[in-house]
Amino acid sequence: MKRGRFLVWLRRTHAWIGLWGAALGLLFGTSGILLNHRNEMKIPLASQHETRQTLVPPMESLQSAEAFEAWLRLNFKLPDAKSRIQKKPGGPVPWGGGQIMQPENWRVTLTTPNLSLNAEYWQGDTEAHIEQKEANAWATLANFHKGSGMSNAWILLTDTLAAGLLVLAITGTLLWSRLHGPRLIAAALIGTTLTASTILMLTTLSLS
Repeated sequence: MKRGRFLVWLRRTHAWIGLWGAALGLLFGTSGILLNHRNEMKIPLASQHETRQTLVPPMESLQSAEAFEAWLRLNFKLPDAKSRIQKKPGGPVPWGGGQIMQPENWRVTLTTPNLSLNAEYWQGDTEAHIEQKEANAWATLANFHKGSGMSNAWILLTDTLAAGLLVLAITGTLLWSRLHGPRLIAAALIGTTLTASTILMLTTLSLS
């Protein structure tokens, strides 16, 4: 009786998680097929339109790299973009057989699915160099599919798809075995072999 109840629970779990996976799978499957067959379907290739400009930020935004990043968000209307700040400290560098003092350098990158902004500023200058790359519809679709420039909420949503596939694999295997000893042993053997092979492959790749 206990085994029968557990199998009923497994079926329900498998069904509901499968429904959730089907909804996300439809989204990612459709975008994946379009991207994989864009050449055969004569779909325009992903491309980016690049522009460069030089701006004079307000003095208060040049007090720190974080203040500079906040100004970029406000000025280019990118409040939800993912950001990366790189700071290169100032110091002596070779120049013409001698040395000169190079000022601190800031590089700020703001990324959304359809836009990438790179800004560079040398401390002491009045100008900042800005490079923008605006993606077309297909490049934006690819970024959605890969999660590039997406929020943490989107990344967590896609993680639920991966977790759902793992649960479906486990519950599907248990339902196939119906909790009978020989089938459970076979499933455990297959799972152990796959896990060991995956770990070995990842270890080999990390050492190469």
